[in-house]
Parts: sequence; structure tokens; C-alpha cells
Amino acid sequence: MSAGARAGDRGSGGGGCARPAPRRLPAGPLAAVSALAAASLAVGCGGIKAPDLFIVQRAGDVPGARLTLLVNEEGGAQCNGGAMLRLSDPALVQARAIQEELHEPASKHIALPARAGSVLSYYVRDESGSVSFADNSASQLKVFRNLALFVLQTAQQVCHLPM
Repeated sequence: MSAGARAGDRGSGGGGCARPAPRRLPAGPLAAVSALAAASLAVGCGGIKAPDLFIVQRAGDVPGARLTLLVNEEGGAQCNGGAMLRLSDPALVQARAIQEELHEPASKHIALPARAGSVLSYYVRDESGSVSFADNSASQLKVFRNLALFVLQTAQQVCHLPM
């Protein structure tokens, strides 16, 4: 045996530099904590995207009417394809309530026509389906009015748009 090689050493095969033997992960609770920490780091690197609650397309002939608003489960709001912005906690609770109330009408694909004098129209899609309505559609459900207000408030307060 040479001076640089002892029993149990793993050489690199060339320059006589010794490389330590690979370590085994500890067994038991510490191993579980280590695995959980590694998994959470992987998730934090952008591996998982929050599911969308809904996407709204608002249109109209007045300046500032056109808006595409995407709202996700973690409180992200994206306005007209821009950067993901943050909803306040109360706004996120409101968005989740709207999404729950939209389930039935969206699954039925309700489309309410605009009446004369309409200024804004809305098309909303979520995992259940879609709905469309105008600001002055007859027989609007309460959730449609709540959604229109949510869109207006988010456009102004989060997206910093005029309407």
C-alpha cells in the first residue's frame, strides 16, 4: 500500500487526492425533516404554480374599459398580461367567495345579453365553465354585480388603472 492510499480511502484515480466516502442520511425523524426541507426548497424555486380562481375579460367603448384580469388562489392578480401583483387579504377572500358563487352559473354557461346603453361587458371563465353579461343585463345574479365591483376595485387599487 502506498503512503497516499489506505484501506477504506477512495482515491480519485489520478493525482493521489483522496475523496471522502459518501455520507448516508440519518435514519428516523431527522431524515424526515431533512427530506421535507429539501422538498420545500424545490417548491420555492418556482416548481409549483398557484391555481387560477378565474379570469375576467372586460370590454367596452369607453377609454380604459378593456381589461384582462387573472386572479389566482394565492392572491396574485395579473392585469393585462403584466407582472403578478398582490391582492389584499380581504380582496382575496372576496375573490374566493365570488369564485364559489360562480360555480353554478358558470357550469350552465349563462350568457346574458346587453341592453341598449350598455357601457361594459364581462366574460368570466373558471374551472367550472364561463359566464358573460353586461353592466345593464336584465336578470343579473348578485354574484355578477359583485364581480363587476371586484374588477373595478382591483383595476383601480391593484392595477392602478383609471377604471
